[in-house]
Amino acid sequence: MMKLRRSRPALLILTLIGTSAIAGEAPEGPDLGQAAGARMIADWDTDIMPDGAGLPEGRGTARDGAALYRTHCISCHGEGGLGDSGDQLAGARMSLTGEWPEKTIGTFWPWATTLFDFIRRAKPPQSPGSLSNDEVYALTAYLLSLNGIVGADEEMNAEMLPRVKMPNRDGFIDAWAREKAATRR
Repeated sequence: MMKLRRSRPALLILTLIGTSAIAGEAPEGPDLGQAAGARMIADWDTDIMPDGAGLPEGRGTARDGAALYRTHCISCHGEGGLGDSGDQLAGARMSLTGEWPEKTIGTFWPWATTLFDFIRRAKPPQSPGSLSNDEVYALTAYLLSLNGIVGADEEMNAEMLPRVKMPNRDGFIDAWAREKAATRR
């Protein structure tokens, strides 16, 4: 009798799961959402590689980006990107290897294309993905300019952005470049 009582929970669980699980079939899901179609996947497949593969058409300068920064970024990142409720983006006095390291775009980020990708996907926080490609290029140029990496009139676009040499590019183990080189062999 004792054995039968111990097996009742297991029997109940198998009954709740159903015979499809016993037969090796996948159980049905909770029927939430909808299947992602090819168009939806294409719209979301916006990866940008360090070499610029995947960058969209568009252009912008730091001068264009200054007004956009005041509209979309200053409330969190402060005047000149010096930080507020959001991270400090510029103005570091020391590198990451200095006595008092400061993690900013200029001292940390290895690729300018990653900055573009992050802004396009995540900013502004109240409506991510709402900026046009021209606006993202302009904000990218502005932030690079605040860090002394590009000039205020230098245009950023799909051709120029991958050419930007970030100060900390060699401060990382570049797994992406290693993988790319290995596939060429």
